[in-house]
Amino acid sequence: MASLAACSTAKAFAEFPAPFSFSARRFSNEVYLPCNRRSSAAMRICGALSVSAAPAPAKPDDLVDRLVSMVVQTDRGVLLSKDEHQKVAEVANELQSFCVAEPVKCPLIFGEWDVLYCSNPTSPGGEYRSALGRVFFKTKDMKQVVEAPDTVNNCVTFSLMGFVDGEVSLKGKLRALDEEWIQVVFEPPELKVGGLEFTYGGQSEVKLRITYIDEKIRLGLGSRGSLFVFQRRKPSI
Repeated sequence: MASLAACSTAKAFAEFPAPFSFSARRFSNEVYLPCNRRSSAAMRICGALSVSAAPAPAKPDDLVDRLVSMVVQTDRGVLLSKDEHQKVAEVANELQSFCVAEPVKCPLIFGEWDVLYCSNPTSPGGEYRSALGRVFFKTKDMKQVVEAPDTVNNCVTFSLMGFVDGEVSLKGKLRALDEEWIQVVFEPPELKVGGLEFTYGGQSEVKLRITYIDEKIRLGLGSRGSLFVFQRRKPSI
């Protein structure tokens, strides 16, 4: 489930017909401006209209707000259709152009993050987030804590059949592979259900490319193509 993270184009076209169309035979008795002056005026009008109709370039804050609004309250992407997933990917691709240089070195990585979205619902949480797993384990919270210099903690809290609370957690070490890619090697997961607590399985690892990061969100692209959206958690008051 581990993921770090860390964007893409709205297009619009406007066409305007030529503002003047004259027939010399039909308007032979009228007085005309010299041809060069009339053409110049028409070009100025068309130019003004074209400039005013040009769409404003997208801003990263606007794209971030749009992306969050598309994925919030979707059970981390489970409730989205294929077309909606595609639209999320388009906004994320557009945000990539605003990513800081060498995002793996950006101090904004550190902090507490909510796992807000994944294009593959089973990637964060593994079996607990599979179609069958979601029948028995209702996810209550899914967070990631990244602490300096290289510690990652993932935690999923759930309700078993709606009666028993539990959580599964992973602790790992982060290593930068290059300017954008990171690797996290996790210890075996720890499971707590009711009064029971035990460790199971073995080590695991993930590789993630940070494609965008700011004070609000972090985007990551897994080695198998899964898109992750992390939202920074607000400090508790």
